[in-house]
Amino acid sequence: MKYLIVGLGNIGPEYWGTRHNTGFRVVNALAEAGSVNFTEERYGAVARLRLKNTEPVLLKPNTFMNLSGHAVRYWLQKEHIPLERLLVVVDDLSLPFGSLRLKPKGSHAGHNGLRHIEEMLETSAYCRLRFGIGNDFPRGRQMDYVLSPFTLEELEQLPERVKQAAEMVKSFCLAGVDTTMNLFNHK
Repeated sequence: MKYLIVGLGNIGPEYWGTRHNTGFRVVNALAEAGSVNFTEERYGAVARLRLKNTEPVLLKPNTFMNLSGHAVRYWLQKEHIPLERLLVVVDDLSLPFGSLRLKPKGSHAGHNGLRHIEEMLETSAYCRLRFGIGNDFPRGRQMDYVLSPFTLEELEQLPERVKQAAEMVKSFCLAGVDTTMNLFNHK
């Protein structure tokens, strides 16, 4: 059974260490743990995992954040993956740094990547794993904040939080969204 696991971020070395690329970090961790490599394909970098009886297709869109929906729609159609087996890993300003929340659906909450995915899929009823990046920025400086690097203290905690997010993705593929929410959302 195939799943599409999309890590949102922006391509290019200038964006790698930014808060906005947290989704890329999580799918990179999954690929590394599964000893698979990404290859550049249409609309993004793709890696294929084997996880028991599932095949998660990992995707890092190369469309930049604000046009992520093109990549998501294309890969869902190309791989014949139903919407209920899509999981988007996304940074979230409304959660404290390192908080992880799996949701079966929801609004884009002002996140341009999720907004575009919603437009392209014509629904907000898809799963997303929200990775908290905090919101310690002055009014009107949101864009600067999401494109800024993590603090040293956050960088120390980041590997463990990314590892936990990767475990949540695996659970989503193996046990489903409800079980995964029950196991992880309240930790």
